[in-house]
Amino acid sequence: MSDSTTTETIIVIGASSLIAQAFISQAIAEKEPDLALTIISVSRQSSLTLPVMTRPALANNVTHHHISCDYQQASISRCIADMSSMVGTIKKIIICNGILHSKTTNERTDNETTDKTHLMPEKRIEDINSDALQQLFYANSIVPMLWLSALTELLLQQPHKIDSPKCVISLLSARVGSISDNRLGGWYGYRASKAALNMLIKTTAVEYARRLKRVKLIAFHPGTTDTPLSKPFQANVPAGKLFTPEFVASQLFNIMANIEPNGQASYLDWQGKEISW
Repeated sequence: MSDSTTTETIIVIGASSLIAQAFISQAIAEKEPDLALTIISVSRQSSLTLPVMTRPALANNVTHHHISCDYQQASISRCIADMSSMVGTIKKIIICNGILHSKTTNERTDNETTDKTHLMPEKRIEDINSDALQQLFYANSIVPMLWLSALTELLLQQPHKIDSPKCVISLLSARVGSISDNRLGGWYGYRASKAALNMLIKTTAVEYARRLKRVKLIAFHPGTTDTPLSKPFQANVPAGKLFTPEFVASQLFNIMANIEPNGQASYLDWQGKEISW
């Protein structure tokens, strides 16, 4: 294991997303000159290159490890085993997995080809489809929770006394996951899967308050960000409300840097403002 007194570790799950890439860039840009930074990225890709820095000197003392994962439980467990020899002091973890829409795809398994349902947010209740719901819940609720469960093993190996360094874990949620804020309806599967994620985060925070007092959990709403996830829905976004991944990553990084563990999960938007659960 790296020397935890000199090496800060950031873990980025779903690292091929634009927000994740921008977060990595922000982490390197904010790194203290005398600090060694280890970045562990996880994605489906077999390899991942760190974002090109406009000031290459910022990347000094930065070590990058990439782990490929198919986001099944066994694969996630193997990733954690691989990480155990790479981590120093884990300061920040972001989990960026999630889907909103997708095109129909053909999957071939055991000499059989199956079509996965085309995903688009439901406009009316008759649009509900069991396969689409399963895809949404697996990507938006189950995968992030599998990561939280598996990462607990690593976090328990870290110092967690009252004066130990804090670790902040942010998971990409969405304002539409707020049950009390649902006034428009529609988007059944996406809303429900994000609401489920929020409940899983809150429940994890209750347990972490007993076992990992220096860990803070955040359900983070990034706002409408200019990424492939939001592309079909950008036409109606008000002027100034379509954010760049770099802006969102900067906001999230600052929130994580300044928030303190308090035994509870926080549900925050890109401004750092509380959202009602």
